[in-house]
Amino acid sequence: MTYTAHTDTFARDHLPPAEQWPEFLFERPELQFPDRLNCATELLDRRIAEGRGARLCLRAPAGGVEWTFADLQQRANRIANVLVKEMGLVPGNRVLLRAPNNPMLVACWFAVMKAGGIAVATMPLLRAKELRQVISKGRVTHALCDLRLIDELRAALRDEPVLTEVRTFYDESAQGLEAAMARHSDQFENVDTAAVDTCILAFTSGTTGQPKGTMHFHRDVMAACTSFPRHVLRPRESDVFLGSPPLAFTFGLGGLVLFPMSVGASIVLLEQAAPPALLEAIPAYGVTTLITAPTSYRVMAEEARKMRLSVAQGGTLRQCVSAGEVLPAATRLLWKDATGIEIIDGIGATEMLHIFISADEAHARPGATGTVVPGYRACILDDDGKPLPPGTVGRLAVKGPTGCRYLDDERQKVYVQNGWNLTGDAYLMDEDGYFHYQARTDDMIVSAGYNIGAPEVEEALLTHPAVAECAVIGAPDEERGQIVKAFVVLREGHAGDAAMVRTLQDYVKATIAPYKYPRAVEFRDQLPRTETGKLQRFRLRA
Repeated sequence: MTYTAHTDTFARDHLPPAEQWPEFLFERPELQFPDRLNCATELLDRRIAEGRGARLCLRAPAGGVEWTFADLQQRANRIANVLVKEMGLVPGNRVLLRAPNNPMLVACWFAVMKAGGIAVATMPLLRAKELRQVISKGRVTHALCDLRLIDELRAALRDEPVLTEVRTFYDESAQGLEAAMARHSDQFENVDTAAVDTCILAFTSGTTGQPKGTMHFHRDVMAACTSFPRHVLRPRESDVFLGSPPLAFTFGLGGLVLFPMSVGASIVLLEQAAPPALLEAIPAYGVTTLITAPTSYRVMAEEARKMRLSVAQGGTLRQCVSAGEVLPAATRLLWKDATGIEIIDGIGATEMLHIFISADEAHARPGATGTVVPGYRACILDDDGKPLPPGTVGRLAVKGPTGCRYLDDERQKVYVQNGWNLTGDAYLMDEDGYFHYQARTDDMIVSAGYNIGAPEVEEALLTHPAVAECAVIGAPDEERGQIVKAFVVLREGHAGDAAMVRTLQDYVKATIAPYKYPRAVEFRDQLPRTETGKLQRFRLRA
């Protein structure tokens, strides 16, 4: 770590102490990286150098955009020139990116990489208060923002004097980014960054309260591209990727930008990626690879059956990836019955950058997340940090070529212990090395001495035909310590009354061990979720 291209050393100065880092593993040949590495060179410029610049890269219904790899490179180069020559960016500065999933956001991201900056992508729905937290924590100095989302950013800037350079895109005015781009060359010499220079500052998605900034290097980006996609997803140059997770979420950045571009595949970006829009886009663009959350697969299943979207049904869809929250076995079976496609499930974390446990279509098992992705190691630990035998529930611990480095945060010592990243998930590993999700470690319900995993109760409820969505938590109870409480969204035509409560309780008793049934049921019109689709259990507890 002696060399850095960063003249602004904020990121390097605020890394956790080296003794608090996890152990990093680079045992596989594909994980051997040079000391100097810029991920924009590898993911974008290399495609042009290989003679594939004319291949289709990005498409979007909004504005009818169709960019080749060369188009994207030229725009990224112009933006990089604007950042450096007009906005005064020096390597190591943090650049806030704010937009829905669209091509200009991707061009801005690559421009930041090229200029040696650090991308701080933010969810489009964040309000001024939340943006202020990100700007303050990351000492963000520059911003590139979709004009339609500028109001909340402007409100955040009233109390944040550090962020002084802001340009808006999709802006036709003389002050807009596009006008500035027109003044500059479409050539740019990428900064010769170190492999261990920070290039991403990703904030946690907020399921547990205060966000934490996770720091990832250029090396980490390339390691993510040579792990899960190479060994599980196996993308092809001919693939067309589509999905719903925001690019500000590392699940979305990897699945909808990094992984397809690592093989020269093409990408379809939807600014609004609700299930109906995903279903419409699949045949319209010849989508082969779909990436979304379990809830979307459940909602889309019946319509997908009618539309005959999969290759086996005469369509183009051949792969489906699920992450972000646990994939219920009932949803996996529903989607396979509708399309013939076995969903590729996976668990990742913002701290780990992307997926580290998964299984491809041939090795997927209902109820299991999968096995360890090559390049990573995982085990189940008890409360004292000792490995547990197969079939025992404990804390999931993982290490590999990526890992947790929080930006100036005491919680580093909680997440990383003895070289392991502790993800906050309760899992068990079976005799075959498959990992089975039980709950978040703080979501395990202990009722009258029984350990009850909330997902198991949710799984049972979801198989009832009246249930559209549900979430289960442990509610305080004087007699039993905790009781199982279910929050249920009913399908249209079903009444949330006392009779339905009894029906669902009896159904769960008949489906899983009777002591696991929900002693309390509350009906809701919808469940609280983050923009990435993750269930916010802490809001239900509150």
